[in-house]
Amino acid sequence: MMNNKPENTTEEPADLQTLQELLGYRFRDPSLLTLALTHSSYGNEQNDHRDNERLEFLGDSVLGFITAEYLFRKFSRQPEGELTRRRANAVCERTLAEFARQIRLGDYLRLGKGERHSGGAERPSILSDAFESVIAAIYLDGGLEEAKRFVLRFVPSADEKPVMDADYKTLLQEVIQKNPDEHLTYLLAAERGPDHNKTFTVEVYLNSNKIGTGEGHSKKKAEQAAAREALALMGIHA
Repeated sequence: MMNNKPENTTEEPADLQTLQELLGYRFRDPSLLTLALTHSSYGNEQNDHRDNERLEFLGDSVLGFITAEYLFRKFSRQPEGELTRRRANAVCERTLAEFARQIRLGDYLRLGKGERHSGGAERPSILSDAFESVIAAIYLDGGLEEAKRFVLRFVPSADEKPVMDADYKTLLQEVIQKNPDEHLTYLLAAERGPDHNKTFTVEVYLNSNKIGTGEGHSKKKAEQAAAREALALMGIHA
């Protein structure tokens, strides 16, 4: 007898179900999670230019806010500069990549063939960006409280570790913010190379004046290099 029951075409792939268990969050709209896992190299190969870069932008801000609030409440007597350094340590690329590895995020990334074959699933810059994108996806799907619940699984453990990497962006910001009329802007000036081995060039401006240029294999590393050059220009060699 023929079975006329329609097939379920909306069932989530098993891998996304497993990942959601690792995340501790069930998506109402699983397409947000899929987008958060999609690297630009995958979109380029599929002629579909939707990737996780916009989510990364949002996730960076959500993560920064949640971390800042956590530190503000935990360290009620520490000055602004110390809180800034603690936040920088908790949200730096190295730390976020470590968080991503704890939930095996690299296993679920949608990467182009070249990127995957060159080890992109373990590259800290890709892992940290994807982690921020997942934060944004949870925030859009479930709101701030769900995003906070997810982030605070990780941030407290990072805060217990000593600062390992020099954070030139934070140091530069601390120098500049002494004058409230000054403001910094980081602009992506160029990117070159194949998807699996890109080099980014970033310029940092003080108001309308360029004060530093840096290169790196991720935008964040290029920004750090630009900030370091700006500090050197000011006679500060960190």
